[in-house]
Amino acid sequence: MLIGVKKEKELADQLSQQEAMGQSYRDIVRKQFRKNRMAVWSLRLLYVLLFVSLTSDFIANEKPLYCKIEGETYFPVLRQYAVDLGLSTWEAKFFQTNWHDHKYEKVIWAPIPYSANTLDKKNTNFVSPTDDQRVPSKRFWHWLGTDQLGRDVAAGMINGTRIAMLVGVISMSIATLIGIFFGALAGYFGDDRFRITRIRLIMNVVAIIPALFYGFIARSYQLEEGTFGWQMLMGIGIALLFFIAFNLVAKYLERYPKLGQKLTLPIDIMVMRLIETVSSIPALLLVLSIVAIIEKPSIFYIMAIIGLIRWTGIARFIRAELLKIRSLEYIEAAEALGYSEWRIILRHAIPNALTPVLITIAFGIASAILLEAFLSFLGIGLPPAQITWGKLLNLARSQFSAWWLAIFPGLAIFFTVTIFNLLGEGLTDALDPRLKG
Repeated sequence: MLIGVKKEKELADQLSQQEAMGQSYRDIVRKQFRKNRMAVWSLRLLYVLLFVSLTSDFIANEKPLYCKIEGETYFPVLRQYAVDLGLSTWEAKFFQTNWHDHKYEKVIWAPIPYSANTLDKKNTNFVSPTDDQRVPSKRFWHWLGTDQLGRDVAAGMINGTRIAMLVGVISMSIATLIGIFFGALAGYFGDDRFRITRIRLIMNVVAIIPALFYGFIARSYQLEEGTFGWQMLMGIGIALLFFIAFNLVAKYLERYPKLGQKLTLPIDIMVMRLIETVSSIPALLLVLSIVAIIEKPSIFYIMAIIGLIRWTGIARFIRAELLKIRSLEYIEAAEALGYSEWRIILRHAIPNALTPVLITIAFGIASAILLEAFLSFLGIGLPPAQITWGKLLNLARSQFSAWWLAIFPGLAIFFTVTIFNLLGEGLTDALDPRLKG
């Protein structure tokens, strides 16, 4: 007990010295974070992973980065982006001949001259990195071996890095938006401060049905066949338009006394019951149930599903912070100045309550990557051609002697999850509330 009191006193003295030197809370947090060497190195490795995921097409690709054929200059990797966007097309010769079989006048290959799904028919049936490989030169060596179809494992690892980062970042972005929204409502308004007119409540409840139907259910074909991200944004936009239209109608009908009568909703209890309901359902069981009814598997569905089940922890933290913040002096001053409640929440309350959310996001990304790897290992929810770390691990099940298919993806999952866990621990120490002085 005495030791704990002594440590707290030393910390308080240290902070008072830092404040006397003019250091801000951000400077103190940065200094505390740098003291944790494991967290600092984890952050540096995270930068490497993000760089690899962003530049994966330039690191592992069967198309050259630059080439000159018959006097014409091409940048195939960049041109592929234009083709995918419908802005350009490929000439017939690029469909008829493999990229490795063209007669180049000049060529610059990617460091790994294979894509994740490139089939090397001369090196099939699990060729290890140490075996004799039938390649024209060392440039085309399979440094991490191949699988049973002759696909390069190193290219699959690069593609798996991009998938892991996408799943972790996008799914937790969805979870963060949902968690902040519900947590802010519950924490700021509580059970006695959220007032809404009778007609506005009715119109918002009614708007849910057409918003879901026309935004997502009626557009299920576009979601499956089109670009998922763009189609999802369009669906969200359509749903928001319905809510805006119904609220405009409600604003007009509020003129009538009976319809404009205000009701007090126990929003805190409602949100907490929703959180308890979502948390009570096993995440894996819920994911498997949803994935089973999806006709066309896609990695984007996995991101959305993970985001929809991982928001509860963020909502709890935001709620707990806002329960304290809403009674502080600067919130009361903003209310006295006549600011609207939504302006106070968005510009004053939420920005000061995001500290614990950063920690939750770090651990949440690690959890999302693990869940995606597990689903990939089971072969659930992903297209057959999609190569991920979990799918590479699954390939090792059919050939126990293919040690490289188990070691490299397994180490990648282990190190990535460890990086985010160490970052979470580093943020926990650096963002200690006691450092605010």
